[in-house]
Amino acid sequence: MFGKKGKATSEPQRYRMHVKKGDTVQVITGKEKGKVGEILKTYPKVSKVVVKGVNVRTKHVKPQQDGESGRIVSFEAPIHSSNVMHYSEKEKVASRICYTFSEDGRKLRQLKKTGEIIDK
Repeated sequence: MFGKKGKATSEPQRYRMHVKKGDTVQVITGKEKGKVGEILKTYPKVSKVVVKGVNVRTKHVKPQQDGESGRIVSFEAPIHSSNVMHYSEKEKVASRICYTFSEDGRKLRQLKKTGEIIDK
C-alpha cells in the first residue's frame, strides 16, 4: 500500500465505509440481489461486510479428535460494501444516507428518501 507522496507503507489502508455493524441493508447487485439483512461484521481493511442470511456458504469440517464425526458447517461469507445499500424497514425502500445534526450537536446519519434517522 502507498501512503503520503506515493511512498510504500507497512500498514494496510483502511477504507471509509458507508455502513456500520447493526445497519439494515439490501443487496443491490450480484446473485443475492434484493435480499435484506443486518450487518454482522465489517472488514474496513478490505472494504467488505458480512450480512445475515446473505452469501451463505457450506464447509465440510474433518473430525479433529478420535470418536468425533465430521460435520457440515454453514456460514455467511463477506461481500463487498459497495454491493449493499441502507434499507428502511418502515417504507420498504433502499436509500443513500445524508448527515444531519441533533439539538445537542451530535452528527446523525439519516436516510435521504424517507428522512428516517439511522443512529440511535
